[in-house]
Amino acid sequence: MEKVVLRNSDLSVSRFCMGGCPMGGYGWGRVSKSELVAAVKKALEIGINFFDSADVYGLGEAEKTLGEAVNGNRQQAIIATKFGVRVENGHTFFDNSPKWITQAVENSLRRLQTDYIDLYQIHYRDGKTPINEVIYCLERLKEKGCIRYYGLSNIHMKDMAELASLSGKFVSFQDEYSLACRKNESDMFKLAELLELTPLTWGSLGQGILTGKYDEKAIFRADDRRSRENYVNFHGERLLKNLAIVAEMRKISAEINKSVAAIAIRWILDYLPHSVVLVGTKNVPQLLANVGALGWQLNDDYKRRLEFVSGDEKMKHGG
Repeated sequence: MEKVVLRNSDLSVSRFCMGGCPMGGYGWGRVSKSELVAAVKKALEIGINFFDSADVYGLGEAEKTLGEAVNGNRQQAIIATKFGVRVENGHTFFDNSPKWITQAVENSLRRLQTDYIDLYQIHYRDGKTPINEVIYCLERLKEKGCIRYYGLSNIHMKDMAELASLSGKFVSFQDEYSLACRKNESDMFKLAELLELTPLTWGSLGQGILTGKYDEKAIFRADDRRSRENYVNFHGERLLKNLAIVAEMRKISAEINKSVAAIAIRWILDYLPHSVVLVGTKNVPQLLANVGALGWQLNDDYKRRLEFVSGDEKMKHGG
């Protein structure tokens, strides 16, 4: 199993992390709790030890499902979850206040059926709570044993003015990154270096478009978020570009006998050394197809081909 130690920590995690958004049972089409639990158990069996969730996924349901799935095997699992997104009376807003953090961690511990969280992450900054207040609260939670380490999510270089003095405090950060979404690439490299962070990539399969299962005629039910146009990977010109990426991956797939999804994941692992790929997984077959990305590397020719087809025009012409 490929592993990496998250920076500023002693957490040795698998480079494949099972993403928990589908465990919320909302917005990703049909999901089965029993299949999700089986996938987590299978992941632990094959050496995957890293699981990521958030309190807002399914309004707590994702954490409940993960807690049930790892019950009896807690010492084998490294659990990450997130706080800072609240939903009340149908209204969604961000809250990083110490009062909310203290309440949120208690709620997550209860749902996860555990007395500690390995990695507690700020889902989004709220734009008003001073970061030093957040850090002070998180440090108190560490002292109490509620959390072991803390991390960031959805930050970019524009946030460096606030975060510059905190190098070494956080252990990781999450952002969207894949062959279908490279807009954050430069920021991810810079933040990893400047703040001494391990990068975790979400949207690693472009919400599913990089699995090779969909074409330009893909239609999603109303209960699937990908039916909405703000999920750009499945709409308009972005969809056409993504299908061109998939077409190139199909060629490589035929040459090396690896699944399209595995190639998409492997590209991130090779392109971002010491990173961890987060992949939402609904069932055991999906899990096994995705972990086919581990234990090998793309050669330079395959990397070049994927770099070319996924880059923007400036990339392609050396700009």
